[in-house]
Amino acid sequence: MKYTVSIEIALPRERVAQLLADPAHLPKWLRGLVLHEPLSGTHGQVGTESRVVMQMGTQTMEATETITRREPADLHGIPRDSVVHFDREIVTEGMWSAARERLTEAGPETTLWESENEHRFSSVPMRLVGLVMPGAFRKQTRQHMQDFRAFAEQGTDVREATG
Repeated sequence: MKYTVSIEIALPRERVAQLLADPAHLPKWLRGLVLHEPLSGTHGQVGTESRVVMQMGTQTMEATETITRREPADLHGIPRDSVVHFDREIVTEGMWSAARERLTEAGPETTLWESENEHRFSSVPMRLVGLVMPGAFRKQTRQHMQDFRAFAEQGTDVREATG
C-alpha cells in the first residue's frame, strides 16, 4: 500500500527541518509516542537504528526505525532551491514501512511537507488490517502532520491537548 500526504506549514523550511530533526520535540507532536531511543548511531543520522514504542488506544506497538536518508546533513543555511529529505524504514511484527519526507519552500515563510509512505504486510493479521482499514494509515499520517504543524506554528503540545 502506498500513499502521499502533504501539508503546508507557516514557517521557513530551515526552521521546519530543524524542528523535525530534534528528538527533544518528538513527544510534543508525535501522538502516542511512548519511547524513541537510538540503539546504534546518533539520532537522526543516516544508519541510526532506534527502538520506537507507540501507544494507540489499548494497543502498544514496538518497532525498529532505521534512518535511510537525510539531506542535507547540515540543516543550517540550506540553499533556497534544494529539497530537504528525511527518509526512514520501520519494521515491526508483520509489517515493513518506509516514509520519505520532503520539505520544499512554498514561499519565503512557508514550507510544503510531503510524506510519501509505503507499507508491506507479512502476517495475516496485518494484511487484514491493510485490506479492511487502508484509510487508517493515511489518516494517522495526516494526524501526525497536523499535530506537528500545530506544535511548530503555535507551540501546541499533544500531551496537553489530548489530556
